[in-house]
Amino acid sequence: MERVLVTGGAGFIGSHLCERLIHEGCDVICLDNYFTGSKDNIRHLLGNDRFELVRHDVTTPYYAEVDKVYNLACPASPVHYQYNSIKTIKTSFYGALNMLGLAKRVKAKILQASTSEVYGDPNIHPQVESYWGHVNPIGARSCYDEGKRAAETLFMDYYRQHNLRIKIVRIFNTYGPRMNPNDGRVVSNFIVQALTGKDITIYGDGSQTRSFQYIDDLIEGLIRMMKTDDHFTGPVNIGNPDEFSMLQLAHEVIRLTRSGSSIIFRPLPSDDPRQRKPDISLALEKLDGWRPAVKLENGLVKTIAYFDRIL
Repeated sequence: MERVLVTGGAGFIGSHLCERLIHEGCDVICLDNYFTGSKDNIRHLLGNDRFELVRHDVTTPYYAEVDKVYNLACPASPVHYQYNSIKTIKTSFYGALNMLGLAKRVKAKILQASTSEVYGDPNIHPQVESYWGHVNPIGARSCYDEGKRAAETLFMDYYRQHNLRIKIVRIFNTYGPRMNPNDGRVVSNFIVQALTGKDITIYGDGSQTRSFQYIDDLIEGLIRMMKTDDHFTGPVNIGNPDEFSMLQLAHEVIRLTRSGSSIIFRPLPSDDPRQRKPDISLALEKLDGWRPAVKLENGLVKTIAYFDRIL
């Protein structure tokens, strides 16, 4: 039985990962400080003897004997990571440093949940892993963008200097059940507004694009990345290359919720990327047959049902 540590394990992505690891027979330690995570996300796991919940902030060291570490801890939506920008960049940097130190001590394999935001407002489309990005280092989003870039640097330096077994994944927009209804992400925003009969707010003219990945596809990618050969570190893009404009997404949410909501437009926030689409050629090659399986409509139906239940 493998013992696995998941930081940010009570969050949206982390809770689904904990669930999957337990299903695969792992002994899971879930670490979370509940800044954006919630006990409600993992409440159904609390009675499982292979699941351990620990309240802890990754900016301070943590010690445990584990075989693998998934480092997911960090607020990931603009509303949350800009709320306390200094805390956000500390979480990215010190969280990575502390988890790398733990992995080095116990000789564990460790995966860093990075982000497509390392590409910034990209000058190439779609984004490939070899692209260095176009990031504003002093903008309102920099605490998250640069924090994740610094974490990638730390991981690569631990690999080169200590031969640590590392994995880096760059996660593109992900949605699904257990998203926080107040996290400010576009999918949850649109669904909550549609279900509550409010106007759907689009920032900019709605032509900016994103590629939306359902949570199950991401979890499958994370599991397969951790199982790859130790010489393959990544980074690797994990996302769904199907690209939609904000206006297309809004109309789809209105259709699926049968909402009478209108669409209104607001000014585009600074440094908001105009387009986002992963090149997943490397993932298709390296991740043992992984490919996104859930179409946007099917994923939205499941996500809408979740929000309809909790609102």
